[in-house]
Amino acid sequence: MKNLYLVRHAKSSWKLPVDDHKRPLKKRGVSDAILISDHIKDLVSKPDVLLTSDAERAKATALYFKKAFNLESDSLFINKSLYDFQGKNVLRVIKELNDSFNVVMIVGHNHAFTSIVNMLGDAIIKDLPTCGFIHIEFAIEHWKFANYGQTKNIIFPRDLKSKNV
Repeated sequence: MKNLYLVRHAKSSWKLPVDDHKRPLKKRGVSDAILISDHIKDLVSKPDVLLTSDAERAKATALYFKKAFNLESDSLFINKSLYDFQGKNVLRVIKELNDSFNVVMIVGHNHAFTSIVNMLGDAIIKDLPTCGFIHIEFAIEHWKFANYGQTKNIIFPRDLKSKNV
């Protein structure tokens, strides 16, 4: 059994005149990352590994999940291929994962993640919002066969915020 967690990076700022790779999280992005990571740490299994895009907003988001799950530093990997907006590179990274990892979390970008979720899971979503979390479970032993799985959890920040009102 393999479990894949996909997290779209939290809300980032467009205010600073910086390259897209260097855009930081907004205040709302920070609060959403804390909200979602704190919620899911008790809901799902601890990831064996956490992969993130090399974009600043994705790395910053990943650090909140690393902290929430109390992951060791050697469990976090930055992968430049995850700076992908179409999904081809993300899918390749998934298919090439080391089979010793049974639970993998990846932090990256849209539209790639919406496409991957709809391609690999059994639930269709219109758009994965910032800091949205999706858990897909695969009845496989090897990541190269991750073609179709069961969507176990869909958690968006707005859903948790509406419960707190």
